[in-house]
Amino acid sequence: MVRRNRLRRSPRGRKGGAGRTILFILLAVVIVVIGAGAVILFETEKPYVALEKETRYLGSNVTLPLLASDQRSGISEVSITLVQNGREHVIFSRTFPRRAWLTTAGPHEVRQKVPFDARKAGLKNGKAELVLTARDFSLNGFFRGNETVTRIPVIIDTTPPRVSIEHAQRYIRPGGSGIVIYRLSEPARRHGVWIDKTFFAGYPLKDFKNVYIAYIALPWNARAPEQTRVTATDEAGNVGKAIFTMNFKKATWKKDRINVGDSFLKRKIPEFEQHYPEMKGSLLEQYLFANNEIRRRNAEKIRQVCSNPVPEQLWQGRFLRMPGAGRAGFADQRTYYYHGRPIDHQTHLGMDIASTAHVPIKAANRGKVIFADYLGIYGNAVILDHGQGVYSLYAHLSRIDTTLDAIVDKDQLIGHSGATGMAGGDHLHFSMLVHGIFVTPREWWDQHWIDVNITDVINSIRP
Repeated sequence: MVRRNRLRRSPRGRKGGAGRTILFILLAVVIVVIGAGAVILFETEKPYVALEKETRYLGSNVTLPLLASDQRSGISEVSITLVQNGREHVIFSRTFPRRAWLTTAGPHEVRQKVPFDARKAGLKNGKAELVLTARDFSLNGFFRGNETVTRIPVIIDTTPPRVSIEHAQRYIRPGGSGIVIYRLSEPARRHGVWIDKTFFAGYPLKDFKNVYIAYIALPWNARAPEQTRVTATDEAGNVGKAIFTMNFKKATWKKDRINVGDSFLKRKIPEFEQHYPEMKGSLLEQYLFANNEIRRRNAEKIRQVCSNPVPEQLWQGRFLRMPGAGRAGFADQRTYYYHGRPIDHQTHLGMDIASTAHVPIKAANRGKVIFADYLGIYGNAVILDHGQGVYSLYAHLSRIDTTLDAIVDKDQLIGHSGATGMAGGDHLHFSMLVHGIFVTPREWWDQHWIDVNITDVINSIRP
């Protein structure tokens, strides 16, 4: 009888055991879910907050590049506060709404450029501290989230540099050059001359303290400048300026007719095809591509090459002119004809000088070789950096006899004349540039012009 009862109870016992197993599994799952949720919701990794560039000064025109990031729960709030003499000034503050619980609740990264004007904020010059704060969406820290505070010591400076003009170019014409000499009351991170929207950087004048020289120029097609000024921006972003004026003289340019024949095209186009395989179409279409698009690319390359001049003056005295007959002048207005009809118009930005074939080409003045390679319409070319924004260019060479970064002396061999590029015959195309602007070489060939406009002026500046 006992055995029979035991047999009757055993199925019910098996069912109870299975139920307890399922219950244990469900409980374990709940515990794991709660644990995982706790790990996510109460994560302890702190966010990152900083400025993306070093900031030591705050003035009247500053932008603070704020970066905050958190790769776990995301950023919930971020702020910038300036503390000076115990007083707090909130510069920037932003909070973000929670958008999830068990996944990322806020943005992983916050980038913000924060403008700040210490003068408008009524702050005093002197020491202060930037306090950057970032908080994430974690429930850690009694549900307040993980917090990171970054402190940056700064100096408030709202006084702009004083700019005193010692000399400004008196007369200038399109395609002309000149100088402006000025004195600053304090070092500045950026300073120079503005002629309307074109900036000409200034460089230290040798043997003078806080005195700078800026070489300036007008393009061949320039109109009379409307705004001419010297500006200086200090580390705090304060801008000082001084106004000057120049007498503008108009210029007239020679008109020239260039006949383009089939024999010239057959001789020249294969050279360009080697360097520019994208050229398509007939010989004439390829020529027009070279005379326009490749010319544009070459101009951009020259601007790029001439964008970072040597800060010291390397040249002395007038620039040498290659012996030979002048074949074309600066800013000649060239109209190109094919079979008697006009097909194009360009401006010749240099002087063409012809002598004998493959004549030695010498450096017009001391300088650094910053380009020595093939350059499209200029063919084999060399560009010298003479310092402080003054450059010379030698084009159509048959051979280059110098190397990149070499320092060459005045009258030192750098190549031989030729007919590479868009040249119809053997000659030298010589150009002068000031901060990438083509100017007439005649001024730089003339010792009297250099004495009156540069050397004598520098010698007259008081210590």
